[in-house]
This record gives sequence, C-alpha cells and structure tokens, in this order.
Amino acid sequence: MYNSIVLVKQVPDTANISGKVMKDDGTVNRAKLPAIFNQEDKIALEFALQVKDKFGGKVSAITMGPPRASDILRECLYMGADTVYCVTDRKFAGADTLATSYVLSEAIKKIGKFDIIFGGRQAIDGDTAQVGPQTAEKLGIPQITYAEEILELKDRKIKIKRKIDGGFEIVECELPVLITVLKGAAEPRPFSSKRLMAYKGAKSLSDLEKMAEGNSLLYVDNLVQEYKERNIFIETLTTDDIDVDPERCGVKGSPTKVHKVESVVLAGGKHESIEPTKDGISKLVDKLIEDRIF
Repeated sequence: MYNSIVLVKQVPDTANISGKVMKDDGTVNRAKLPAIFNQEDKIALEFALQVKDKFGGKVSAITMGPPRASDILRECLYMGADTVYCVTDRKFAGADTLATSYVLSEAIKKIGKFDIIFGGRQAIDGDTAQVGPQTAEKLGIPQITYAEEILELKDRKIKIKRKIDGGFEIVECELPVLITVLKGAAEPRPFSSKRLMAYKGAKSLSDLEKMAEGNSLLYVDNLVQEYKERNIFIETLTTDDIDVDPERCGVKGSPTKVHKVESVVLAGGKHESIEPTKDGISKLVDKLIEDRIF
C-alpha cells in the first residue's frame, strides 16, 4: 500500500481576466473572478487515485487558500480522495511561492506519514512551477518534475517517464518522493455519483461557523463533532494547528514584489499582405529585424 498526498489549488479563471480585476499592488483581486480547480492539480489527483486503485493505500488532498477553497476539496472527495485538508488563515494571505511552500510543507508534516506527494506542474494564476519543487526541498525529499506516466512502482521505488526538451527520459527514485505532473498526462475521472451524494454536505470549519451565526441553538463545537462522526468534515488547519513561524508566512514571508503592472491593449491598424514565397518571407524577416521585433 502507498499513501499519497495531493497538492491542489483553487485558482481564478484567468480566461476572464482584465484590467478591472487587477489591484494597484499588481496582485489579482480573486473575488472578481470565478474560481476553478487548477487542471494540472486535478490530473495529479488522478495519478494518486490510480496508485490507490492498483496498490491500495490512502489519498489525502490539501489546499492552501481562503475558506471558499473548500469547494475544490469537495470535488476531490467526489473523485475518490479519502481525506481533505483546507489550510487557511488570514496570516497566509498574499503568500508567494516561498511562503506557500513553507506553509504546505509544515502542514504535510502535521498530516503525517506519506509515500508520494503529487502536484500539478504549475497553477494557471502564477505559472511559476515553483511550489512543488520548493515543498520537496523543505521536506528534504527528492522530486521528479514534468511527469507524463508512472511506468513502475514496486519495492519502495517508482519509475517515471518525464518530458524534456526534444523528447523524454526515464527516471527511477526511492520513496518518499514528490512528483509534479503535466497537463494531458491523464484524463481526470468523473465524479462518482455515490460519492457525490455522500459528500455533497461536507463542510469546513468556516462553513459550520456560518451555520451557527445568528442561531442560538447551534454550537460550532457540537457541529464539528457531528460532522466528524458522519465523516463529512473538511479538516481545517490554521496557524493554531501548524507549527509555523509567522514571519515566514503570507506577505511577511514573501520576498517577491510586483514592481509595476501595465495593461496592454492590442489595437488593430494598417496591415500589409506578404506573398507566400521565399522572397516575400525574406522581406518580412528583414522588416521585423528593422523594427527590432527580432
């Protein structure tokens, strides 16, 4: 049996991004955009579920974000995850990849023993591809990035086919290991109707606190106990639950600063037709070099 932890993230739908959703400090106002499950992370979850299907074990999904990020954790449960964790605290807000990987690594230590950590190559809201590798570094475990396929898993070793420029390579590593997967490496399975019915009522601590607001008959502690007994409680981890240094979290722990943001609008203008001949292409290249585009 192999226990897996999957790093998942709720991201703003960047297909709808515009100047209206950018803050003055250069960050995205996430409240202005619909939130979706980062696609590569969903594929990472599929990888973990395939390992579970073949070898047994447990799959846990963890996300760091605002309380509403519990929406994608419910999706993880619908697909087949056994346990989910929402790492959320105002002190984590504004984190760059360094601060995010620090908090995630400490949360993983809190969760406990694992064999494989899966994650998407990168999130569409940052495109840095740094959180996975940085998390592995902080946990002191090896990493395999750009994974396309699990070729073999036995005797506490895993063999992975990973993409490289111009082709692929086969690498082997002892467990535990962190693996980041590529978009298109697998087709995420659809929700299980049985699990959808079982977990559609799953609630996080924030959800239960909202339920108890204004209702003197409901107590948060009692609700948490009830939802845990029904196995539909989304575990919530805050700074009170994780042994973290506040100076390394959120904005304080994030050395990345956005210097300037510009909204670029591409407007139509005059155009010139280029003949699809060797001479026409040569003239086009000369013009691009003259205009310093090349």
